Amino acid sequence: MFRFVFRVLFAALGLWLADRLLGGISADGWPTLILAGLLLGLVNAVVKPVVVLLTFPITILSLGLFLFVVNAAMLGLVAWLLDGLVVNGLMSGILGSIIVGVVSWAGQVMIGDSKGRDEA
Repeated sequence: MFRFVFRVLFAALGLWLADRLLGGISADGWPTLILAGLLLGLVNAVVKPVVVLLTFPITILSLGLFLFVVNAAMLGLVAWLLDGLVVNGLMSGILGSIIVGVVSWAGQVMIGDSKGRDEA
């Protein structure tokens, strides 16, 4: 449970950083960011694997670069589902998903999440 909460918080932190650095992403406040972090985790766990599977041929043809578009689409889906989060355009989505991904990765390194197990 500890790791799950920190994953959501680091995703929210990444969204906040993307909000500050990019003009095309905006969020209403911290409650929206935390809810967006939670929703992004759910979307990445449920919807993203299906989308990655369906777009596998174009991902192979683009040497994996199409995954940036898939990640941007997941961020756009979260913005579409959540009123307080706005993502304007594909480039904002791609850059925002890169920022969120780097911050989330750094958070996982900090809490020592190498295999995704909760240890008591």
